[in-house]
Amino acid sequence: METEAGEERVEVMASGRVNRSRGKWRARWSEHPGGPEHSRSFDRKVDAEKFLAETIADIGRGVYFDPRAGEITFREWAEEWRARQQHRPSTATLVEGHLRNHVYPVLGNRPLATIRPSQIEALVVGLTRDLAASTVETVYRYLAAVFGAAVRDRLIPSTPCDRIKLPKVIATKVTPLEVSEVLAIAGALDDRYRALVMLAAGTGMRQGECFGLTVDRVDFMRKRITVDRQRNTVAESEELFGPLKTPASDRVIPIADSTVFELNEHLRKYGSGPEGLIFTTEGGLPMQRNRFGDLWRGMRRRSEDVPDRAKFHDLRHFYASLLIREGESVKVVQARLGHASASETLDTYSHLWPDSEDKTRSAVDAVLGPIWGQSGDEAVS
Repeated sequence: METEAGEERVEVMASGRVNRSRGKWRARWSEHPGGPEHSRSFDRKVDAEKFLAETIADIGRGVYFDPRAGEITFREWAEEWRARQQHRPSTATLVEGHLRNHVYPVLGNRPLATIRPSQIEALVVGLTRDLAASTVETVYRYLAAVFGAAVRDRLIPSTPCDRIKLPKVIATKVTPLEVSEVLAIAGALDDRYRALVMLAAGTGMRQGECFGLTVDRVDFMRKRITVDRQRNTVAESEELFGPLKTPASDRVIPIADSTVFELNEHLRKYGSGPEGLIFTTEGGLPMQRNRFGDLWRGMRRRSEDVPDRAKFHDLRHFYASLLIREGESVKVVQARLGHASASETLDTYSHLWPDSEDKTRSAVDAVLGPIWGQSGDEAVS
């Protein structure tokens, strides 16, 4: 059948057709009556008809993908995805930084539908040269989430993040600081930050929790600290406080007399800052993670008694090791640190609990010892 324009026209289905024009066979279709029309050219009529039949069948099964949807660039889609996520402010900042620094330079301007698993593999290999394995894993997790959302929204039929091999993350055992090293850190920093170090070592509070501690969260009489918020470290945010790392981080920590003394002395010397903040900068402003990081690194360079590996988070590990050394149970350590589960505590600190070999031997001897005493000579001989 020919049209008035001299084109041969083959009606395949009501929602699609095949036209011959300028030496090519063009399959045309729309997802629904009155909807936008799509087309694709083929050299052979049979190929056009086959493609159109498969496309119409996909529409009927609900598995059709608009070929133009995948033309959106990775950066455009990732930014749309970020805007919809209910991330904590600190997590949102982390995600934005990882995508901007590590993914957009490589994939940012590529249309989603053109990105292949081989390109994801090449990206991971490139990241592995400069980043720790754990960081590569984090970047990849967000990358995969962006593509997963594109599949759910039917922009692309499948994700290129398929069977991608990541560098192996080698878990390192926590090596707690010695008491002398904690005291060396407290002594090497400006006196204004001595109580901050002793608080972290005496409570296991995270850095953001320490930075966000206010006078009203300390019960000096009952010797308790309520941890229900932390210092908001998102630079562009005007909010002074933010939510804790996890719901389990909301806790009440008993504090020792020595910690009470350090906090009292600090407040006597320096007073409190905005909204009752206990720890502030030399100018009386809220603590900033980056600024304090500079002070910490300078302290490590100056002091021969502070290990080069020492981080603020090691004060939290010191506190955990102290509790374990004094015989506290896994559940108590979990509660004091604000871990989400006992398994998290054990995964981090199980090697610090005292070895139980002697207890095992005693338990066996208590039951089998009398039997061994009756027949031990014969057994030995």
